[in-house]
Amino acid sequence: MHKGFLTTAALLGCLAVALGAFGAHALKAIVTEQMLNAYETGVRYQFYHVFALALTALCIKQNPQPHFHTAGRLFITGIILFSGSLYVMTWLDAAGITGMKWIGAITPLGGLAFVAAWVFLALGFQKAHKVEN
Repeated sequence: MHKGFLTTAALLGCLAVALGAFGAHALKAIVTEQMLNAYETGVRYQFYHVFALALTALCIKQNPQPHFHTAGRLFITGIILFSGSLYVMTWLDAAGITGMKWIGAITPLGGLAFVAAWVFLALGFQKAHKVEN
């Protein structure tokens, strides 16, 4: 499973670079500054959590216990919900599509997934430490 998380982290990192470049060069001219800031937040949080996912994968390799697996799944879920919803809202704005404001309600769910992932990662460290001692 750790190889799956490492591969996913690498692919999501690649995607973050591409999306960041797209935002810096193409979106700047077609969306409001507010939407560009939201998009950049999505890219930034995706990057942060790509590294967290890679760390989680290395923890699983060292000690494959369930809290680490849960953390990895939650980091991926958070990226999809948090960053993904910000990307979708930006693209809808760029396309002039209105009436989809409910997508903004998805973003905090992704934030909760991130928080939960960090908690499970901490629990995994605690559990792994107890096993080692």
